[in-house]
Amino acid sequence: MLPGKLKRKNSPVPRQLDAPSKRAREKGKEKAASPSEFRSVKASIVLAIPPVFANRLRDGVDEMLDAMVMRYEPTLNGVVLAHSGVHFLDRVARLQADSPFAICHVGFDALIWSPLRGMKLAGRVTLCSPDHISLLMHRTFNVSIPRHHIPTDQWEFEYGPAQDDDTEYGTTDEDADVDMTADVQVDDPLATDQRGRWVHKVTGDRLGGKDRWLPFTVVGLTVANQMLSIVGSIQPNPFSPDHVPKAKSEPAQDPQSPTRLVTDPIESEASDDDEVDARTRLSPIDDEPTRKEKEGKQRETRKQEKGEKKRKSKEDKTAVVRSEAMSEHKPKRKKAS
Repeated sequence: MLPGKLKRKNSPVPRQLDAPSKRAREKGKEKAASPSEFRSVKASIVLAIPPVFANRLRDGVDEMLDAMVMRYEPTLNGVVLAHSGVHFLDRVARLQADSPFAICHVGFDALIWSPLRGMKLAGRVTLCSPDHISLLMHRTFNVSIPRHHIPTDQWEFEYGPAQDDDTEYGTTDEDADVDMTADVQVDDPLATDQRGRWVHKVTGDRLGGKDRWLPFTVVGLTVANQMLSIVGSIQPNPFSPDHVPKAKSEPAQDPQSPTRLVTDPIESEASDDDEVDARTRLSPIDDEPTRKEKEGKQRETRKQEKGEKKRKSKEDKTAVVRSEAMSEHKPKRKKAS
C-alpha cells in the first residue's frame, strides 16, 4: 500500500490521510455561502450618446460608463467599482424628433461594492475622538463608529498631549498618508503620543492593536455626495435598543404645586374684541364659572361701547348732511342797483 493512503473497510478505494474532514468541509461551505461586500451583476442601461460620438458609439458608451465608476448607483444598490463586457442590446440606435443624441440600449457587467446591515467587516483606524472612531476600508471607504456603539464599560478615551488643535475633538493620525499607500505593521510611537486614543480600562491596550486593524458590524449606511459610507458598531449586540441614543427629556413639573404667572401689563395694538384682562387669562387657580362671568360682562360692556360709538357717528353724519342741504336751499341776495 502506498504511503499516505489508507484503505477503507469493505472498500477497495484508497483514502487520503490528509483529506479535509467533514467539519472542515462544512465550515468551508458556510464561508462560501456567506454574503460578500463585493458582487458582480449583469446590468443594462439606456444611454443618450452625444453627437460627437456619432461615428464611434462604443467610445461614447465607455466614456459614459466610466463616469459612473466610484459613485453610488441607487438602481444597483452599491458603488460601481468597474465595468466590463459592454455590448449593445439593439442593432441600431434611435433618434427622437430633432434631438441629435443617439439613444442606445447597453448591457454590461459591473463590479459593485454593496455592504449590508449585519455584515462583519474590518477597517483601519484613522481618527479617534471622545465622540466617535473613524476607519478607512480598502484605503477608500469611510466608516464611523459613534460613541453609543463603543462599549464604554471596557474602553475609555485617553487624551494625548496638549496641541495647537483642540484635542477634545480628536486628531487625525500623522501617518495617515502612509496608511493609504502602504500596510504599516509597526506602530509609530511618536504619532501615538501626539493623538488621543481609545484604550482598554484594564490592560491599557489601544483599540485596534498595533496595526490599528479593527473589526466591526455594519449597523447603517449613509449616502452623501454620490458616495456610500458605513456606520459601524463594536458592541457585542449592535442592534440592541440600548445602543440607540435617547433625547434629553425636560424635568417634569410637580402637579401638586401649580404655578401662577405674574406679568407686567403690556400695551398692544389689538382691537377691542381681542383685549382680555391679563389677570383673567394668566390665573389658572381662579374658578372657571367666575372667570366666564367676568369675560361675559366685559364682552357686553364692549358691545355697548361700540353701539354708542356707532350711534354718535351716525348722528354726526346726519347733522352734516342737513347743514349742507340747508345751505343749498338758502336764497341768494340780490345786489342793489
